[in-house]
Amino acid sequence: MESKFLQENGFLDDNTGKISLADKLEGKTKQYIKLKRIEDYNKTLPVVELYTAVQSEGSRAGYPTVVIRTTGCTHRCYFGEGGWCDSWYTSIHPEKGHISFQDIINMYDANPHITEMMLTGGSPTMHPALVNELTHFAHERKIFITIETEGSHFLETDYPINLLSISPKFSNSVPKIGVLTPQGAVTDEKMIKQHNKLRLNYDAISKSISYHSDYHLKPVWDGEDQEALKEILGLIKILDIPQDKVYFMPAGDTREALFKSYPKMFDWVRDNGYRLTWRPHIIAFEDQREV
Repeated sequence: MESKFLQENGFLDDNTGKISLADKLEGKTKQYIKLKRIEDYNKTLPVVELYTAVQSEGSRAGYPTVVIRTTGCTHRCYFGEGGWCDSWYTSIHPEKGHISFQDIINMYDANPHITEMMLTGGSPTMHPALVNELTHFAHERKIFITIETEGSHFLETDYPINLLSISPKFSNSVPKIGVLTPQGAVTDEKMIKQHNKLRLNYDAISKSISYHSDYHLKPVWDGEDQEALKEILGLIKILDIPQDKVYFMPAGDTREALFKSYPKMFDWVRDNGYRLTWRPHIIAFEDQREV
């Protein structure tokens, strides 16, 4: 059963020792596990979007990039007035992938001026073989990879990822029972349990920061929720994250929601020494996809 789990989830057991499945799930066995790679470049991957854009969040804002959006997520984020996850079609109601690795290669061949990659989701770290293969491709092409992650899993890829854009999910992201999802389903206890299952995985976040090349923290906040702010500052303290690595991101998946939180966020960041990341793609395109 354990070997089946490893195979199905993109891991390869090199049989150098015996260890429990629980330890494997917690990421405690890097000496026993080697990430697989993609062998068939024409096989359909769990990727729902592939497009060019301008990075608009965090420390790489302003760079033209190729966006690779995976489907499937460990979380079910809901931010109250800020709305559901802005890519709910990969998490709340996940669509099926339809893109191959060859499609990714073709995209870069068609856009040789772009030397950035944004791997986002959903939760890309649910697909370790894909992430690992992308590090090989990026290394060969000298492409700078940013991966957007909530920090659920640690992946020891063959080549370290250039930048982890870590957006941990705090209590302000937990769905409320009875709220309608984007496609009209009713939020229930099962959805909440799924959301909380791997939320705030300090061990995985810490290991990821230590292994990969660089990182920044990108907490979502509305400028008002003091309980959420307390959690955010607690995580920053526990993980000993420098202030210049923290980019507070306003909650909101519409212009109206962002306009409401912007003034509060501006003032708080100014007065407390952190950084603020914009969400200009929402200002420019609202809820359009592939922007």
